[in-house]
Amino acid sequence: MDIILTIASTVLEQLQKPTLAFLIAGMMLAALGSRFEVPEPVYKFIVILLLLKVGMSSGISISNSEFISLLVPAVGAAIVGIAIVLLGNRTLARWRGVSEVDGLATAGLFGAVSASTFAAGMAILDDTGVPYEGFIGALYPFMDISALVTAIAMAKVSAARRATSTVILSGNGTLAAGASRTADAVPDDVGGSDLVRGILVDTFRSPAISALVAGLALGVLSEPDTVYKSFYEPLFRGLLSILMLIMGMEAWTRFAELRNVAHAYVLYGVTAPIIHGLMGFGVGLIAHELTGFSAGGVILLAVMAASSSDISGPPTIRGALPEANSSAYVGTSTGLGTPVAILSIPFFVALADMLI
Repeated sequence: MDIILTIASTVLEQLQKPTLAFLIAGMMLAALGSRFEVPEPVYKFIVILLLLKVGMSSGISISNSEFISLLVPAVGAAIVGIAIVLLGNRTLARWRGVSEVDGLATAGLFGAVSASTFAAGMAILDDTGVPYEGFIGALYPFMDISALVTAIAMAKVSAARRATSTVILSGNGTLAAGASRTADAVPDDVGGSDLVRGILVDTFRSPAISALVAGLALGVLSEPDTVYKSFYEPLFRGLLSILMLIMGMEAWTRFAELRNVAHAYVLYGVTAPIIHGLMGFGVGLIAHELTGFSAGGVILLAVMAASSSDISGPPTIRGALPEANSSAYVGTSTGLGTPVAILSIPFFVALADMLI
């Protein structure tokens, strides 16, 4: 009974936080038939500002860290982010009835990192007196960006191959409805490296990833602290709330698409944080053996892997994969994944106490 009450309390707490609260508000507006809308140019401007801020924040964290100490756990964090997306592609994205782009978008958010869950993990370690590396905050962009780029690139490759296959199967030189734009940009070698290379280039050139990478480079190579603190940081929460309102309205209009596969997202949202956290814990143990990475660092790497993005992920996925259903990836990530990830933190602390 205590466990049920704890879970219910954690879920209620998440519902009251701005990310999910504004998403629900947007769904309510759409359900009531509101004509509220944000012009597309304004929406794009908001996304660019949000992702520049996220990138700069990550870059500043990296620039303030010692490269040698950071190297091994950073590579491990990136590998975990990619592995989570690959696992999601083999499980959720292959579930009968689940759209592949929706499955990959969801896996991308679960591979990315929740700042709030990460902060909760640090607070628990501080309260219990478990030390961890000062550069630990610089690890999250490696996992975050690698997961998001992998998910977006895989979704685009899949869409391109499907579109090209449709053209080939038609056999009469005409394009199936809705396939022409994608197929025009796809090389003749459907299964070869040219397709993948072209999609990767297109992914990094997309506005969302470009803004994220540009912000990261600015944070690492320059000193943007003044403009970051005076402009980007104060605006961030307000702009994110507007974005979630927009996504909430879109989510409501596409909610019916999930009716037959809701159980798949529920199962994924409940089990994935534990599995992903164990993956992160395992990589942390390797870093511990190779470099003396602390027990606290191992725990926080596991917490990062268990978490699912509530800040950088949604605008990145929405900007790069507008066809993905936000009801699926935001609802599963923030509504289910985050509470489970937060509740799993004591488990990883106990595991580290036992093994390290």
